[in-house]
Amino acid sequence: MADRRETNRNRKKRPNRRNSNPDRDWQDGERIAKYLARAGIASRREAEAMIERGEVRINGRKLTTPAFKVTGREDIRVNGKPVKAHEQTRVWRYHKPSGLITTTSDPEGRRTIFEELPKSLPRTITIGRLDLTTEGILLLTNDGGLARAMELPKTGFIRHYRARAHGKITQAELDTLKGGITLDDGTRYTSIEAELERETGSNNWINVRLSEGKNREVRKALEHLGLQVNRLIRTQYGPFELAELRPGAVEEISGERLRAALADQIPAHLLPSEEKPPTRERRKPRAGARVHGRKR
Repeated sequence: MADRRETNRNRKKRPNRRNSNPDRDWQDGERIAKYLARAGIASRREAEAMIERGEVRINGRKLTTPAFKVTGREDIRVNGKPVKAHEQTRVWRYHKPSGLITTTSDPEGRRTIFEELPKSLPRTITIGRLDLTTEGILLLTNDGGLARAMELPKTGFIRHYRARAHGKITQAELDTLKGGITLDDGTRYTSIEAELERETGSNNWINVRLSEGKNREVRKALEHLGLQVNRLIRTQYGPFELAELRPGAVEEISGERLRAALADQIPAHLLPSEEKPPTRERRKPRAGARVHGRKR
């Protein structure tokens, strides 16, 4: 059947009441990569890679471009599995142990966090990453939009670390990191705050605070000063602390706490909506029923 938009071009068109609302026009849909990220399938970049690999189908057809827009009413499938509509935004604290990687799969066959997480957990993605041997707090979410917003440097979330490093160092040398440094390979790090906590033999415990969170930034910054990091623990990401969470444990952060902690930095539409208590309908008394001891 010919496309009706390509025929009878000179005929006066009657308004289509069904589609007269601009909010329902397909052009106002959401890009598929963003939709998949919001649904917790993967980050936008990973979703685009899935599309390139031919893993995404819309209404039975293999998708070939990440520019395609959807409204959520389509039959959307990834590797044959239907994608559910975006659910309420949720975030978890996870104490990542050393020896796990934060990707969904690894060509070298190393163990990933997703193989260790509780099976009861829904599909999640990480907010930022921790390298193989780094321990500590890692935030998980079912919302790719929130993950992206919290990772951006402009959001200004401070990452706190405790580093054990081998070598000799003074506080004056650590203070040189405040003005930022440039590595031999040209990598530039902005201000890093490092405080010498204590010395234990040939090792030092150092508290580090930074806002960029580039790949292996703490390790490379301290190596720049002649230290060798042999243990690294992230103790805080923005307003969320590791606290007493044991290695391998997962704990959900309530929606109320998320809104209170992130409202000043994260757009409201990316945060969980406030749940209103159910309203109870007031029933009219039956004819002849007693009200306050009196008969109606």
